[in-house]
Amino acid sequence: MKDLAYLDAGSGSLIVQAVVGGVAGVAVAAKLYWRRLTSRFRKQPSEQD
Repeated sequence: MKDLAYLDAGSGSLIVQAVVGGVAGVAVAAKLYWRRLTSRFRKQPSEQD
């Protein structure tokens, strides 16, 4: 049984692009959830009239 697997430059580029996009997506999601989490623990400014 022969394995006919071949990765050309386009396939490698697609894999790299998918990994970079995944990392960027995780970074954006982490940033949003981090802001949401830290906003709960921040001291709210008191209103003084």
